[in-house]
Amino acid sequence: MSPALLTVLLLIVSNFFMTLAWYGNLRLQQMGLIQNWPLYAVILASWGVALFEYFLMIPANRIGFVDNGGPFTLFQLKVIQEVLSLTVFSVVALFLFQGQRFQWNHLAAFLCLVAAVVFVFLPSKS
Repeated sequence: MSPALLTVLLLIVSNFFMTLAWYGNLRLQQMGLIQNWPLYAVILASWGVALFEYFLMIPANRIGFVDNGGPFTLFQLKVIQEVLSLTVFSVVALFLFQGQRFQWNHLAAFLCLVAAVVFVFLPSKS
């Protein structure tokens, strides 16, 4: 598997865990499963989920970084990460939080992020 594809796949899965760690507790609270938990317990549980994000995010960045033989610069990695983060978040939010709606302004913001990807991959004159 190419370093570029492996990097993107690891970033997608890591962002899934990140989204669950950051927002999954809100869904669990809505469902009444953790509404009586103290905040420190919710934080610790979220950190437990986020640990899997780090197990994937760090290797993704190391594999994809140009100084390690990967195809991406630091800025390219960050922009890819942000686009994937919002894409994964949108999919998870639409499935986990059924009352949330994807609206035109969300699409417009997403298209701006796609434009950011295009700009960060344009050749620059150094």
